[in-house]
Formats: sequence, C-alpha cells, structure tokens
Amino acid sequence: MRIIGGEHKGRHILPPKTFNARPTTDFAKEGLFNTLANLYDFETITVLDLFSGTGGITYEFASRGCKNITAIEMNHIHSNFIKTTIAKLKLEGVNCVRHNVFDFLPVCRLKFDLIFADPPYEIEGLAGIPDKILSQGLLNTNGILIFEHPASFNFKEHPYFFKEKKYGNVHFSFFNPQESTQLNNQITN
Repeated sequence: MRIIGGEHKGRHILPPKTFNARPTTDFAKEGLFNTLANLYDFETITVLDLFSGTGGITYEFASRGCKNITAIEMNHIHSNFIKTTIAKLKLEGVNCVRHNVFDFLPVCRLKFDLIFADPPYEIEGLAGIPDKILSQGLLNTNGILIFEHPASFNFKEHPYFFKEKKYGNVHFSFFNPQESTQLNNQITN
C-alpha cells in the first residue's frame, strides 16, 4: 500500500501480513481523490473515516493537508497500526479511535464535512449502513457520505444518493442529505 498524493506521495505503508483488511486500491484512491480535489480545499475540511482498516484513506487526506480527521477502527491490531503510522508520519490533527462504528455513531457529537465508510464487503447488513450513518446527523451542511461497496450493491434508489463512481471492482456511492444538485454537477462522470 502506498500514499498516492500530497506531502507523503509515494510513501509505502506496510501493514503486517496478518492483517485481515482490504485496502482501497491505488487506482480507486487516485480516482476518488481527483474527484474530491475539485470539491474541497482539504486543509479546511473535517473528515470521519469509518471502518479505517489499514488507515489508507486517513493517510491520503492527511497527506493532502487535512488537519481534522477522525479514524474509527474496531480491531485493536489495526487501530494500533494506524496510531503508530500517524506518529511515524507526524500527521497533525489525526485521531484514531478504537471503537465499534455502530456504537460510536450514536455517541459522536462532532460534525463532519465528509464521511468515508469502507465496511468489510462481507459484513451483515451492508445495504443498511448508509442509513445508519446518515440518521445520526453527523454531516455539516452540504456534507457528503462516500460509501465504498462491491458491484453487487446499488444505491441509486436511495433518497440521498446522488452519484456513483466506479474504479475497477471498487464502487463509491455518494450521498448528501440536502440533495445538492450543485455537488452532483461538480462530480463528473
């Protein structure tokens, strides 16, 4: 796994081989962050990274200057690895919390501009996870949820869905509770 953009571009992050995580592919990360660069000034946004796994998405945001990132990871080996990597890279404003996402969501009192969620593809109830996240009111005005999922899921009928981006076998569905057509227009096909 490597960081593909920003200050730490090209830096390799090597999680232990025993990790039971599926990092987002470099191809998908590059496409996603090219899209997000057109929407956000990374230095000014707040990000919540759910199901952080190896921390790859968190490192990408931090490498691009985001200084307010909360990463949630339940597995203690994974969360310790993320914390160690944050310290090694001297990433400021990045906080990794070891917590079950579904227990964290109802107690979180912060608001975010962007929530990224990449649950294990085999998790039970994957189709209902966007609703569980969106129902907590954790997004700022015009905030978006980006949900990574396999091709076997389709969220186009969801009331807050506004775009899907596909990069190989990786699919990102974008949700916005305000149903902003401006955001939809900014995210090109």
